[in-house]
Amino acid sequence: MSEQDRTEPSQPPEQQPERAPEARAEQPAPQQTGPTWGGRPTTEQAQVEQAQVEQPRAEQAREAQPPADWTSRTQPLPGVPAQAPGPWGQPYGQQPQPYPQQFPQPGAHAARTDVPTARVGGWVWPVVAVLALVVGVIGGVVGAAGFRILDEASEEPGLVSTGLDGVETREDAPLTAADGTIANVADALLPSTVQIIAEFGGDESGATGSGFVLDRQGHVVTNSHVVADADEDGGRIQVVDQEGNRYDAEVVGRSAVYDLAVLIAPEMAGEFEPSALGASTRLRVGETVVAIGSPLGLSSTVTAGIVSALDRPVTTGDPESTSYINAVQTDAAINPGNSGGPLVNLLGEVVGVNSAIATTGGFGRDAGNIGVGFAIPVEQVRITADQILRTGEAQYPVIGAEVRTGNDDGDGAEIQEVTAGSAAEEAGLQDGDVVTEVEGLRVTDGIALIVAIRTYQPGERVDFTVRRDGQERVVSIELRGQVG
Repeated sequence: MSEQDRTEPSQPPEQQPERAPEARAEQPAPQQTGPTWGGRPTTEQAQVEQAQVEQPRAEQAREAQPPADWTSRTQPLPGVPAQAPGPWGQPYGQQPQPYPQQFPQPGAHAARTDVPTARVGGWVWPVVAVLALVVGVIGGVVGAAGFRILDEASEEPGLVSTGLDGVETREDAPLTAADGTIANVADALLPSTVQIIAEFGGDESGATGSGFVLDRQGHVVTNSHVVADADEDGGRIQVVDQEGNRYDAEVVGRSAVYDLAVLIAPEMAGEFEPSALGASTRLRVGETVVAIGSPLGLSSTVTAGIVSALDRPVTTGDPESTSYINAVQTDAAINPGNSGGPLVNLLGEVVGVNSAIATTGGFGRDAGNIGVGFAIPVEQVRITADQILRTGEAQYPVIGAEVRTGNDDGDGAEIQEVTAGSAAEEAGLQDGDVVTEVEGLRVTDGIALIVAIRTYQPGERVDFTVRRDGQERVVSIELRGQVG
């Protein structure tokens, strides 16, 4: 039950620091040497000799003293109170003040008799300040661009070895309960909600969908089915912001099983505030939610409704790439083109990713909203996005058994075949067993069982309540992982 969004896209859309002049050091004057003396001095001569001997001694003493540091030459202006020391303690536009006298002057601890000193002109301070500012800005830009080069040279674009921990997401809610109106939600979320235009069937604008900014490094979350064709065929993918600016993007990784994809648009890095991630587990049926996206190619569209149901097991997609979603159901208007956009609570937090709609006319270009839409819970978005950022792939849990999905009696999920060597076989499941509960939660059919399993992660141990020959027993199975 997923739509293939194929509507037409919306309308498309240096200074170098001056080099500081060099200060020319003054040449030191040649040192004078005292005369040598010989013969026996008279009393008058002794006085003259004593005076002449004392003079070079005084000169030697002065020579041994370290020269005053150049910073002591800059004196405060009359009537101007001394400012706090430190590079940022000066009021804007004023000359730096000398260090307080109780502290030693810089360089006073070492004699520099062999190094000539030079007086630095007043023009140096503003030039140094400008150069420091320029270097700081360049450093920040290079630091931000460092992510684009990747944290490891061998990795593909957009990968982050530490997953979500290595990127700047947003966890705080942009709104308070008192400010929680639909209009305020729209103001907060529209700048970080984007339109996705992807090539489909050779048409560069053949598929359109929605997405939202995940972090400050340029990652965007959307649905897998929006970009699947372009990803497989090497087609062009573009992200369009609220102002109509377009950014080239590529797929970091996607999961057809969960219908989620993570894109990287390097030019968006540092330019957008990420959407805040909330929790669907705190939602209540009847609570107001807002859907934002680009239905039918109409970018920046906002619709509102309520949470109609929680933990609704639904399937989307075609037989070759079926997605099983433990969905948040909403009656907020969702149409083709909304896929991948955020479902948001009144605190401005993303609680789900809009993925599918139920219609009376089927799915695709002619499908339309009838008030039954489904969103992937944000908890699954976190898990899948984290896996994709780390490895470019996502895993889903399996037990190694086929179940019948056509039964509608609500009496459980029947195991049709247990795969040899699987986790299910090791735990003792057999063909014909009926799973009635997973971790104490009722299972009504095969789809409900698949969805229940996929709310856990590979490596976790889960308890299944199984009915066999009229008797129930609890089977503990350690889930295995499969890429998809």
